[in-house]
Amino acid sequence: MLRGVANVRYHTSDLEAAKRWYTELLGIEPYFNRPEYAEFRIGDYSHELGLLDTRYVGMLGEHASSDPGPAGVVAYWHVDDVQQTFKRLLSMGASKLEEPRDFGEGFIGATVVDPFGNVLGIMDNPHYVEVLSGQNTD
Repeated sequence: MLRGVANVRYHTSDLEAAKRWYTELLGIEPYFNRPEYAEFRIGDYSHELGLLDTRYVGMLGEHASSDPGPAGVVAYWHVDDVQQTFKRLLSMGASKLEEPRDFGEGFIGATVVDPFGNVLGIMDNPHYVEVLSGQNTD
């Protein structure tokens, strides 16, 4: 049974640049550092955001994608202000993938591609706020 997000991993061909970019975005340094991998604990539940140097992907039994452009799963991170966060990400060198839009019932989301080719989703998610405040214990 799925119980929650344990780790979201992004790939990068320039780990040092990615660490600097995400340190600026998040306002914290990675708590875990190795030559091939760095990890941040972020947010209300200390979710893990990992950065993996693409030179090491093969060691995990995976193959680096040869397809150009972003692909795969989109992990949406809760933010309090999608428009403001979207603008900040663009000002930091991310590129627009999907502009902020209303998904209905209070859900507002957007996606960008970070400077390292990873899709970064942001969302104002009413359920997240409910769970955090203890209002919804489903």
